[in-house]
Amino acid sequence: MPTVHLLDYVAGNVRSLVNAIEKVGYTVEWVRSPADVANAEKLILPGVGHFGHCLSQFKNGGYVEPIRAHIAQGKPFMGICVGLQALADGSEESTAVPGLGVVPGQLKRFDDSDKSVPHIGWNSANTSAKGAVADESVYGLRPDSKYYYVHSYALPYVEGQLEEAGWTVATARYGNEEFVGAVAKNNILLTQFHPEKSGAAGLRVLKAFCDGQPRSKLPETPSSEAAREGLTRRVIACLDVRTNDQGDLVVTKGDQYDVREKEGVSAGGEVRNLGKPVEMARKYYEQGADEVTFLNITSFRNCPVADLPMLEILRRTSETVFVPLTIGGGIRDTVDTDGTKVSALDVASLYFKSGADKVSIGSDAVTAAEEYEARGKKLLGTTAIETISAAYGAQAVVVSVDPKRVYVASPDATPHHTIETATLGPNGEKYCWYQCTAKGGRELRDFDVRQLVQAVEAMGAGEILLNCIDKDGSNSGFDLELINDVKAAVKIPVIASSGAGNPAHFAEVFERTPTDAALGAGMFHRGEFTVKQVKDHLQAEGLLVRPFEDEI
Repeated sequence: MPTVHLLDYVAGNVRSLVNAIEKVGYTVEWVRSPADVANAEKLILPGVGHFGHCLSQFKNGGYVEPIRAHIAQGKPFMGICVGLQALADGSEESTAVPGLGVVPGQLKRFDDSDKSVPHIGWNSANTSAKGAVADESVYGLRPDSKYYYVHSYALPYVEGQLEEAGWTVATARYGNEEFVGAVAKNNILLTQFHPEKSGAAGLRVLKAFCDGQPRSKLPETPSSEAAREGLTRRVIACLDVRTNDQGDLVVTKGDQYDVREKEGVSAGGEVRNLGKPVEMARKYYEQGADEVTFLNITSFRNCPVADLPMLEILRRTSETVFVPLTIGGGIRDTVDTDGTKVSALDVASLYFKSGADKVSIGSDAVTAAEEYEARGKKLLGTTAIETISAAYGAQAVVVSVDPKRVYVASPDATPHHTIETATLGPNGEKYCWYQCTAKGGRELRDFDVRQLVQAVEAMGAGEILLNCIDKDGSNSGFDLELINDVKAAVKIPVIASSGAGNPAHFAEVFERTPTDAALGAGMFHRGEFTVKQVKDHLQAEGLLVRPFEDEI
């Protein structure tokens, strides 16, 4: 197999990139030292995390001049995400650190006054009228495709600036801001999006780069509807994974978090078995799921270092599923079976190296938030959220929140943040507050959901997975009041979870709340509806979704 060289300068899920490169027919060789760069014919620089840290790693490792030489010699070079940003003049993220200056322009942070930051999800990379021939595809980019982005800083698009310097530009829009999604010039391709996480559309871009085909003819002119720009509505498939009574890892689903069968020969004990995790994840990917989440609800979560079965599930899933993978359960400081202390960062690193793109933190986040509040909202820098976010970037840390409604007669009846609800309590109460829970809903805390989400946002979490114990397994739709209340409290993206029973519930949550994504589980697992049916319904309702693509 032909070879591509990969420079893994820091942390991140490089396994998915390796799998994607192999999927398009190439093998990977690693750049281990600056001297290795000279031996590379095709070089890819992936990146996650902080601009300044990235550039410091390059400089301290002695990679800056070898990379410059590789580009100057006309050898194929690709930069992904921070790999693009590193080649700009500089970034607001770290003003004292200069970029390599290959691409003119300064990176700026997205304005969060009208949208969530980080920018997470599927967006365009459209070359129309940006230096490309009208019917020409640049490195496989198509105006009707969507690509997966996850970043807080971007290179603003300034009309004509890059084109005058010889670059072909693909842009995307987030709110009112137009930014650079990809740029190409001669032997260079830089993408702000992650092609290895962008399904068939991203694999097509990787293949075009590896094959050395920067230009090709577009298959057809897309319709104006297919080429709509902007962030799509994300539909996420969630798999609760645990060991059954025979010791096998299975996908299960509970009602108010109880996963035991209630009827039939298995009533009273057997863990509900809905399928095998790897096979089901691939099925949802093929149906068009925008992300797949694994929640490790028991298994080895008390000792994640020994969690070899779950690590193997991630490895195998990432070989065939080219959308973001999240893993939750047991991401905290722990002790290995031999007595060795293992940090939450080390546990997260195991999952990232096995194919995860994000980790989800639950009960540990509640404790950390309570302590943060008790300290007068002062950060320690040592919590799981803070250490993982500092190493991998905020976008890699999801906090899973499990609140429960508590009805009160009036706001004065509790010190907690309340809302006026349209769903009255058992005694006609018009108000409620959302009590945080831990340990899968089994432990109640004197802490409300607004306190929790604002605390974890301050600690560096990049996304909230917002469950609702009252709605779990109900198939009655999402708790819209909870979602609206949490979205009003934070700037980071929120994933709506719990209660989805049919495609209309997804349309409802996107139309009646500003949620950034919506998650389904049981309705998919039981075969009542497919992910594709949900997305078809959203599109019929006029909501923008990622188009289905099954070919490179």
